[in-house]
Amino acid sequence: MEKGKNRGKLLAQNRKARHDYFIEESFEAGIVLQGTEVKSMRAAKANLKDSYARVENGELMLYNMHISPYNFASHFNHDPLRKRKLLMHKKEIGKLAGYVQEKGYTLIPLSAYLSRGKVKLELALVKGKKNYDKRHTIAEKDAKREIERAFKDKQYN
Repeated sequence: MEKGKNRGKLLAQNRKARHDYFIEESFEAGIVLQGTEVKSMRAAKANLKDSYARVENGELMLYNMHISPYNFASHFNHDPLRKRKLLMHKKEIGKLAGYVQEKGYTLIPLSAYLSRGKVKLELALVKGKKNYDKRHTIAEKDAKREIERAFKDKQYN
C-alpha cells in the first residue's frame, strides 16, 4: 500500500506482524462479512492476531480472524473464527498464489479499516524472520532512539 494513501477509521491492527515478518509487498482487499460482523467491526471488536490468508480454488480466504459476536444480535450472531472470503482482482490473486507457492512466503493481514463505508483489509506478502533478525531490528530501533534523544538534549543545551 502506498504511503500517504487516504484510509478511513482503523478498526484492527496486527502489530506483531511487523515484528515477526519481513514485509515484501502489501495489498488492499475487500472482505465478505455477514450482517452482525459489520456492526462488530465498526465497534472495533476484531482481532487480527494469528490470522493468515490462503489461495483456494482461485479464491482468497482469510483464516483465524476473530470478530466478536455483536451484543445486540441475540440468535442472529455469527461464528467468531469462521473463514472469510477476501475480494481482489483475479490477476492479483494469481500473482499472490505464485508467490505463496515459493518457499517461505505467507499472506498476513496487517490492518482492517473503513474506506468509504466498506471494511477493507491491508494484506501483506511476508517472509518469516529468524530470532537473530528480530534482535537486529530491536537493536536498530534502540540505536535510533538514542540518537534522537542525544539530538534533543543537544538542542536544549
